[in-house]
Amino acid sequence: MLGNPPKFLILGDLYFWRKMDIEIKIKSIDEAIPKLQKIVAKCSLCVHQCGVNRLIGEKGKCRAGQDALVYKSFLHRGEEPSISGSKGSGTIFFSQCNMACTYCQNNQFSQKDVGDEKNVESLAEIMLSLQKKGCHNINLVSPTHYIYAIVLALKNAYDNGLRLPIVYNTGGYDSLEVIKLLDGIMDIYLPDMRYSCDEMAKKYSGVINYVSNNRKIVKEMFRQVGTLKIDAGVAFKGLIVRLLILPGKISGTIETMEYLSRNINREMFISIMSQYYPAYKALQDDVLKNRITHAEYRVVTEAMGRLGMTNGWVQPFFENVDNNFAGENF
Repeated sequence: MLGNPPKFLILGDLYFWRKMDIEIKIKSIDEAIPKLQKIVAKCSLCVHQCGVNRLIGEKGKCRAGQDALVYKSFLHRGEEPSISGSKGSGTIFFSQCNMACTYCQNNQFSQKDVGDEKNVESLAEIMLSLQKKGCHNINLVSPTHYIYAIVLALKNAYDNGLRLPIVYNTGGYDSLEVIKLLDGIMDIYLPDMRYSCDEMAKKYSGVINYVSNNRKIVKEMFRQVGTLKIDAGVAFKGLIVRLLILPGKISGTIETMEYLSRNINREMFISIMSQYYPAYKALQDDVLKNRITHAEYRVVTEAMGRLGMTNGWVQPFFENVDNNFAGENF
């Protein structure tokens, strides 16, 4: 007996859904929109639970308004190999952020209100223009605070021919309720797991209850999309967890890997990042002003092998790392 037919057809290195699959995606979006609208009207898109009415322009801790503030969009070739592929990832960098990391390497737009405001139609046009340039996916960087506008834009874009996988690239402080609403809408989840200790999360990123919430949403993401699926070297569905090693064991990377291997799946894909450098306010901190050491890097990579987590990518140590981050196969 034949199995179900593939959901993707490969045409010129782009992944195109069949019409019936697009209809299923739009149905998921239609179901999510009224629920997201209610959430945004008393904003609880993330764990801050600010309660402001974003629909009338009220602003919470992330400072985001109703329309999405976009810093830049382009074909990015500096992501993990299965995300960038050979043609690049159609990346949309959203300004502002619901976290306030003292070491943020994107502080020029994540911590500032810079960029161009895009309404739903304009945001959809960006997605479609990136598709025309031949990218492998639409990569939403820091989408949490604008997810309502993004979902509306996705519906518009699908109606006008968008046929690419959607990457949800987040710092990992999203509301579990919101992530559940994205089931059937997002194809690839790319969350950070920044910390294994709430004290460190509060001190260095200004967030509370990070660890338990972060682990819950990653578990939900895996439930939705499972282990990363790759065809012809390019991912089209699944979860990749990013683990940025911070100096002085601030990130608790090994403890996070232990949680993932025991509570989710040791065959899941992870991305170990050695690219930390003192940026933004990090030079004012006695620990963060330092790069990670060879010893700190080695103990993490050795733990990967001990835990049997051998799917994913690892960056070379910082002396040789490409600032654009292309990753290196395990």
